[in-house]
Amino acid sequence: MKIKIALVLLILFIFFTWQNNSITTTQIEISNSQIPNEFDEFTIVQVSDLHNKVFRSNQSSLLKTVIEASPDIIVITGDLVDRRKYNLDDAMLFVDGAVRIAPVYFVSGNHEAWSGEYDEISNRLVAAGVIILEDEKIKLDRNGETVEILGLSDPDFFTSTYLEGTKYSNLEKSLIEMSDESVFQILLSHRPELFELYVNSNIDLIFSGHAHGGQFRLPRIGGLIAPDQGFLPEYTSGSYKEKQSTMVVSRGLGNSIIPVRIFNRPEIVVVTLKSK
Repeated sequence: MKIKIALVLLILFIFFTWQNNSITTTQIEISNSQIPNEFDEFTIVQVSDLHNKVFRSNQSSLLKTVIEASPDIIVITGDLVDRRKYNLDDAMLFVDGAVRIAPVYFVSGNHEAWSGEYDEISNRLVAAGVIILEDEKIKLDRNGETVEILGLSDPDFFTSTYLEGTKYSNLEKSLIEMSDESVFQILLSHRPELFELYVNSNIDLIFSGHAHGGQFRLPRIGGLIAPDQGFLPEYTSGSYKEKQSTMVVSRGLGNSIIPVRIFNRPEIVVVTLKSK
C-alpha cells in the first residue's frame, strides 16, 4: 500500500511540475482589411503574467521559445512581477534577453500597480530598452505604411487601496482620446474583462492577460476562476471577436495566489497579421 501511495504521489508531482513549467506556444492569425500590405505576415509574440517566475537557468527555456517564434515585436501585457513575492531581478532576466530578440513593448498590470515599486520597475525596463506605453500610443512604420500600438496603464494605479473597487474612468477617458478608426490599432491592456469598452472604442486588435487561463481548465467548460471575472469567467484564453475588434487573451506564464495550474500550461501567444 505504501508503495502504491508513493507511486501515486510521484506521478502527481511529475504531472504538476510539467503542467506548471512546460511552456506551450499558441499560434493565432488575425486577418483584417485595415492591416496595411507592408504588415502582412508581421509577427507579434505576447508574454503575460510572468509573476517573476523563472523558466530554467536565466530564463533560457522561455527565451528559447520566444526566439523560435521569430517575432517582429514582443509585447508584455502586465504582471511581469508579483506583489506578494516581488523579485524584479528574476523578471529582468527575461526582459534583458527579450530586447536582444526584438523590440519590446510593455504595459502595466495590477501587480505592478500594487507592488509599491513601480518607479524601480519602469526605470529598469527603460534602461533595458523596453518601450513603456502608459496611456499613450506610438506609430510603427514600414515603408511608409503604419499601424499604431496603444497602451493603457492598469486601472489599479487609480485606486487608493487593494481592497477598494477598481476605477475604470481614467482608462476609458484615455482610450477615447487615443482611438482612431483611420489606422489599424493594436491595444495592449492587462484587463480582458473590459472587452466591451475596447469594442466600443473601435479598437482592431487587443492583447490582454490577467485571467491566468482560468487557473484550472476543464474540457468543454474552460477556465474555472479568474480575477475580476469570478467563477466560470468569459474571457480566459484564445481570441474573441465582436464587431471590428478581436481580443487575444494569454493564459500567462506564472502564478500568484493559487500556486498551481491544472490542464493549463504556461503559454506564449504568437499572432501573425494578415492583410486582406
